[in-house]
Amino acid sequence: MDDVSDDMVNRRARGLDRAFEILNFLRLKRQPLRPNEIAQGIGAPRSSVYELVNLLMRQGILEYRGEDGRVFLGRKLYFLGVAYSEQFDLMRECDKLLTHIAEETRETAQMCLLEGNKYTVAQMKEGLRPFRISSNVGDPVSIPWTASGRLLVAHMSDQEILDFIPKEDFRLPNGQWLDPALFISEVREAARVGYYTFNSAVETFTHCFAVPVYQADNICIATLCLVAPREDGLKNHASYLKTLLDAAADLSSRLGHTAADERAGIRAAGQR
Repeated sequence: MDDVSDDMVNRRARGLDRAFEILNFLRLKRQPLRPNEIAQGIGAPRSSVYELVNLLMRQGILEYRGEDGRVFLGRKLYFLGVAYSEQFDLMRECDKLLTHIAEETRETAQMCLLEGNKYTVAQMKEGLRPFRISSNVGDPVSIPWTASGRLLVAHMSDQEILDFIPKEDFRLPNGQWLDPALFISEVREAARVGYYTFNSAVETFTHCFAVPVYQADNICIATLCLVAPREDGLKNHASYLKTLLDAAADLSSRLGHTAADERAGIRAAGQR
């Protein structure tokens, strides 16, 4: 009897994993798709995808878009997101800070997170420049390609970092290979000084700034970032960095992080 019960629990868990896989696939594709296209995209049996799509439709998590059977994320997800944002102070407070940072620097300001083993821009405020420098919110990016990546994995040991980041993600957009040992040394230095800046590996003509937002346990849960034209980023390096550091320190303190936590974190980073 216990074996039957365990098997049922396992099947439900696999179904739940598959349902989230469907939702995430639609999020990344940013367009309505037919169930058979979803099945092909995630490499799942069409029968199970059709069954889960119908279940998600009944719950309002997915909705029909158009008259050819295409489905997309449903409005119930919006209301769930609103409830989430009302309770998660980080998202609400970051929105205010990013507006302030973008207005003060005139550059594009971002709040970035880890999603699984990828980096993603979670929130963004564009600068006041006549041309646009920005990334798509929610798009997954390889961690080693980003300034933020050096900070978001700093709480991990060297081996944990190597196990966490897919090996192929150390291949940069220009085709060059980033030595994982060099990346780890950059992670440790970023943790020591409390920020990381570099000429972007993704946008050829930009300079990227990233500073950590810490929670009470001294783990960097997010970064505040600036993306500036390379020449302006280098010319205004000190002032841009100060604006970010002040904002991140304020936000970290409201999340329960203290200066003592920061000193402990620097010591721990030096021991890894």
